[in-house]
Amino acid sequence: MRFKLKKIPILGRDNLFKMINLRSILHVLGISLMFESAFMLVLLPLSVLYHEQGTFLPLLWSVLITAGTGAVLYFQAYKMVSRQLTLRDNFLITTLIWFVVPLFGVLPYILTGSIPHFADAYFETASGFSTTGSSILSDIEALPKSVLFWRALTHWIGGMGIIVLVIAILPLMKIGGSHLMQTEGSFFGVDKIKPRLIDVAKQLWIIYVGLTLLEIICLMIAGMDWFDASCHSFATIATGGFSTKNSSAILMSPAIQYILTFFMMISGINFSLHFFLIKGRFKPVFHDEEMRVYIGIILLVTLLLTVNTFHHFGAVEPAFRHAIFQIVSLLTATGFSSYNYELWPTFSQAVLYFSLFIGACVGSTGGGIKVARYVILFKQAKFLFRQLISPNAIKILRYNNRPVPTPIVQGVFAFVSIYFLTFIVGSLVMILCGLDLKSATSAAITTLGGIGPGFNVVGPVNNFSTINDFGKFYLSFNMILGRLEILAVLVIFSRAFRRI
Repeated sequence: MRFKLKKIPILGRDNLFKMINLRSILHVLGISLMFESAFMLVLLPLSVLYHEQGTFLPLLWSVLITAGTGAVLYFQAYKMVSRQLTLRDNFLITTLIWFVVPLFGVLPYILTGSIPHFADAYFETASGFSTTGSSILSDIEALPKSVLFWRALTHWIGGMGIIVLVIAILPLMKIGGSHLMQTEGSFFGVDKIKPRLIDVAKQLWIIYVGLTLLEIICLMIAGMDWFDASCHSFATIATGGFSTKNSSAILMSPAIQYILTFFMMISGINFSLHFFLIKGRFKPVFHDEEMRVYIGIILLVTLLLTVNTFHHFGAVEPAFRHAIFQIVSLLTATGFSSYNYELWPTFSQAVLYFSLFIGACVGSTGGGIKVARYVILFKQAKFLFRQLISPNAIKILRYNNRPVPTPIVQGVFAFVSIYFLTFIVGSLVMILCGLDLKSATSAAITTLGGIGPGFNVVGPVNNFSTINDFGKFYLSFNMILGRLEILAVLVIFSRAFRRI
């Protein structure tokens, strides 16, 4: 018997390029850039209001360049845009938006001369849109108010995701976008609200805007002016961490620090639970396993830090306030600092360092691995131990009283493995850039997790300005990689992407 080997068609670059709906991708990028230019318009009246010399025209040019490019991309083939985007198209759109939007977001920095060096400007902008909060600025307060507002606004835009804005507008353009939210990992779990993405986008933004306005009011009552209150609220609700002050929250009053702590904490919770609270449906909130573990971690670590730093502060209240502020700030990946925690005892520093690897809740604006994944990993470990003792027993892994499918568990293991591998690679790259081990590892994890400050060279009272240009571009990529939860970006470079 003779066997014939069938030729397997190989999908080359040319075929792949033909299968990508380029016109639709550019069309959606155009929408995103026009949204970005609309937010930039807010800077113009601020420039006039604060009598800033020489900023109005550069900011106007920033708006015109961004809007003009967006309009060209949007109208380049309006009638020829496909009504349905493929999964491959959506992966590309999601990734390209998060790289292209910061590329135009550098214009207010560069054209006003606030951050003239492109590598620095792109780092700061990528840090803003990815809600990381890492900075290269040594004198933040020297920047014009309009530029500082843009810096904070990039957090707020990126916090809920410019992708949500695109989802809200795509149905009006009759372009399919059902996979867009799925490819951005931070929105895992939003289907708890409503199945229609347009409704989800609207509801999330109503909650998002409402929390921002509420925090602005609270901060103004506590003594902040409207400008600082707005900028810090943008950074808090987005869990970003850009402050308008060189000292972050270190010199702020205890009342303001407590307000920031509260809003950081609730911003790290799945936004679908906020929706349930507003609707008066408390059972899904209090029965949510991830939220209970999230609150438990905060309370436990706060207790440990308070006890360990009591002698450092000499009183319970400041020890407690700074303890809960810092663990909430780092756990939610906000990155504000109320104290130079590198002066704390070694045990407290170690606890804070390891908290960089946890993250907030899924469906929140926070970064990191996320608490839900750790809950599933812990349950799977218990499941394996029980299986060793009783191999014939039938056990089902459950999360929030629902069975967890095996592919979900496998996906969690895969994600965590890739996350730590990415962290190791990033640490080695930072060591090659000249950083010491502690600085390198903290720089890698704090940018990947969207946290902001790290330790040593990139600690709470330092910044990332001493890192070379290659290191800054790599860390910028690391921020966006972490913002999209790694897989949505890496899949583009895989062979499997050609077969989608």
